Amino acid sequence: MPDPDALAHTVASLMPRAKAELAELVSFASVADPAQYPRSECEAAAGWIADALRAEGFDDVALLDTPDGTQSVYGRLAGPEGAPTVLLYAHYDVQPPLDEAAWVSPPFELTERDGRWYGRGAADCKGGVLMHLLALRALKADGGVPVTVKIIAEGSEEQGTSGLEDYAKAHPDLLTADAVVIGDTGNFRAGVPTVTSTLRGMAMLAVRVDTLAGNLHSGQFGGAAPDALAALVRVLDSLRAEDGSTTVDGLAADAVWQGITYEEDDFRSDAGVLDGVGLIGSGSVGDRIWARPAITVLGIDCPPVVGATPSVQATARALLSLRVPPGQDAAEAKKLLAAHIERHVPWGARVAIEDMGQGQPFRADTSSAAYGAMAEAMAVAYPGEEMQTSGQGGSIPLTNTLAGLYPEAEILLIGLSEPEARIHAVNESVDPEELRRLSVTEAHFLRNYAAARRG
Repeated sequence: MPDPDALAHTVASLMPRAKAELAELVSFASVADPAQYPRSECEAAAGWIADALRAEGFDDVALLDTPDGTQSVYGRLAGPEGAPTVLLYAHYDVQPPLDEAAWVSPPFELTERDGRWYGRGAADCKGGVLMHLLALRALKADGGVPVTVKIIAEGSEEQGTSGLEDYAKAHPDLLTADAVVIGDTGNFRAGVPTVTSTLRGMAMLAVRVDTLAGNLHSGQFGGAAPDALAALVRVLDSLRAEDGSTTVDGLAADAVWQGITYEEDDFRSDAGVLDGVGLIGSGSVGDRIWARPAITVLGIDCPPVVGATPSVQATARALLSLRVPPGQDAAEAKKLLAAHIERHVPWGARVAIEDMGQGQPFRADTSSAAYGAMAEAMAVAYPGEEMQTSGQGGSIPLTNTLAGLYPEAEILLIGLSEPEARIHAVNESVDPEELRRLSVTEAHFLRNYAAARRG
């Protein structure tokens, strides 16, 4: 009978090595946009992961050239005869560091500070790569890996260019598995073991409003000439109720979240809401960020304040993102949004709407055998704590691709991106204790899942 503490002891002993390896992986500026960083940085990160998989005994290790021009890393580790197959996912591409001057330490240099490890990608999601490696190393040291493991490390998740999704659809046999662990979400809070059971989808539109043949002098024509920027502002305002709730004609916005409770004070702190500024929307925080649609204006093309002239604007543009909760179809939501915009444009202004893409929402079956195995694993790795379920307001497009290709597969989402990680922001970090515990969790999960499938 395996010693349940052996996995934890092994992972703990491997943490110094994991820190050194994560430092190597973080050192690659693997932003999957050659306009910002050289492609060679992503290629070097992919090569590092491929070498790590080979060192762990993976077969069929390959750098997959995906249709968007990036590479995903694949490998397979054979388990015992008749064992189930588990696919482990992470991504090695990262968000750009934004304002590098605002980082306390260099973004591509893993730096320990106040008990956390700082660096771009430390939590999202290069830490996820290390989580998978630590779990497998612990199992190998304590009797062997009891399942067949496939690993896929994506190279363009942050860019949303669908490279891996398109590759998977063209090679449907490659990622087949009985269970999938997506290592790209996070605990509700550090120390609170959490699986993400829902993901909101996304629909994006670019909106252009035209009112004049060209800009006009505001002193000579202002007051009668229709201002395109003002018309756009009117349209954008129509997408919110007085309390800030999203209001798209015909789109339901009254669903209720049933999982863990997100207290408003905690949310204000996590989100950095300024003192005296109220939250928007109605219902619980969970309702608003996990169960209901949410519109965000991502950008507006208009004259900047510095250098602006006294002109009535002839044209204005905006990029809109609509987060779509489980239970709603992203394509239908996008149609409703487009129709709403056309209906609410004032003064007969001309409007052009461009489709900028979409991704469907996801809801997991939390009653599956895999979730039972994960709950048991988390109870061991987090003594005294029960597994919680939360949602995630963002999208992981590959999740729905895998659910569509392999409808019988059980999909779980865990990861290192708890609120203090500040992913996508400056000074991103990972809590090494979370890395340790979640690696122990994953090791126990693989063992539990193998036993459940045998039973």
